[in-house]
Amino acid sequence: MLFRLFYDQQLAQASYLIGCQATGEGIVVDPTRDIEQYLAAATAEGIRITAVTETHIHADFVSGSRELSAKAQATMYLSNDGPQDWKYAFRSDPLVSLIVHGTRISIGNIILEAVHTPGHTPEHMSFLVTDGAASTEPMGILTGDFVFVGDVGRPDLLEKAARVSGASDGAARQLFHSITWFKQLPSHWQVWPGHGAGSACGKGIGAVPQSTVGYELRTNWAMGIDDEQAFVDQVLYGQPEPPAYFGKMKLVNRDGPRVLGGFPTPQMVGVEELERILDGGGIVVDTRSMEAFTAEHIPRCLNIPFDRAFATSAGSIVPYDQDFILLVDGPNLDLAIRSLVMIGLDRVTSYLDAGGVTAWKESGRRVALVPQMTVNDLNERVGESPFLLDVRGESEWRGGHIDTATLIPLPELSRRLDEVPRDRPVLVHCQGGGRSAIAASLLLAKGWPDVSNLAGGFSAWLQAGRPVLSSRG
Repeated sequence: MLFRLFYDQQLAQASYLIGCQATGEGIVVDPTRDIEQYLAAATAEGIRITAVTETHIHADFVSGSRELSAKAQATMYLSNDGPQDWKYAFRSDPLVSLIVHGTRISIGNIILEAVHTPGHTPEHMSFLVTDGAASTEPMGILTGDFVFVGDVGRPDLLEKAARVSGASDGAARQLFHSITWFKQLPSHWQVWPGHGAGSACGKGIGAVPQSTVGYELRTNWAMGIDDEQAFVDQVLYGQPEPPAYFGKMKLVNRDGPRVLGGFPTPQMVGVEELERILDGGGIVVDTRSMEAFTAEHIPRCLNIPFDRAFATSAGSIVPYDQDFILLVDGPNLDLAIRSLVMIGLDRVTSYLDAGGVTAWKESGRRVALVPQMTVNDLNERVGESPFLLDVRGESEWRGGHIDTATLIPLPELSRRLDEVPRDRPVLVHCQGGGRSAIAASLLLAKGWPDVSNLAGGFSAWLQAGRPVLSSRG
């Protein structure tokens, strides 16, 4: 039996290639759109990918199941459990085979048995894995977003991300009953989760890539609560705001991601073409650091630094229905495109090397900056009545905030721009300055005339000993 983990650091997401070396067949579980990595690994091991499956309709990335199935001509096994609203819309495709609780998928001598484990999502499947060449008993369970190392999948995404009103309580109760089933499994079974630390699909996921049932029974907080209402209260408390793009991903993955046939290959443009695109209302994403962007940038560009949060930030403010251009250092171009395609932002048409800012300036064109204001500067400008915009999350806000601030979390800013006045100076802040710089770039690109960033953010405010308000109960 071949068992291979693929881990995407930016998504904090795990997918798996499982192969029967006796027959040369293989299955990929929860693939991303970067399908070449699975094909290359399978070829190197003498495996032909004959099947693809996924544990659930994902919210944090575009599923690669359809892409991989089309390329490898592999059968796609998809859940048919759960309510009608959350069944796969492309389930009649010729390569799709629907599975329900108890369905057994045979890959040579290997068997994956589907177990309906709703809670994180209503259609969620886990898979018991049996290596038939060695035993008739399962060796472990692929838990997807049901059980993580040290945590369980959050049950509030349908309500918070997909806007299904009132869904969280019922989903949390389903999750409780799924966990009750999990507690009865043999303690020696391996646990292979779908996410690691840093994923927004849980609130406290461990960084260890795999675990065992026994270890989770001892250490996972969710396994120690036997009262249903107590579990519901605990699992729903303190869940972070999901990234803005999660709702979009749920619909894309339910209805069927389009098959790309490969990642986009954008063409380089010069400053003249870039100016024409900006004049026409086009979107340009500057991936340089916050420090570089705030010091000088091409006017009307969005700043989304190419760091670990790049994809999440892009999904919060880049429209999904428009073409856009990247301003990016050449060595990072392919990596940036990959990160964007993973979350469905695949309409990258062109790019300009980061040195284009210098070319723009040397051509005599104007560059802009984002003024940085200190906590002391804020006191001096009180008489100007700046609009203080807090773009942190609601949980951060409840923990403490500046009394004159207005909360609009960054993932919501694009659709709530009308709440930000244009006739007053706007001062944006977050916890440390990163998210607020992104928000400031969005406001400036949309035409706000006077926008500044609070240097050091709320952390600097606290360090200066300034008063805060708390909304915690």
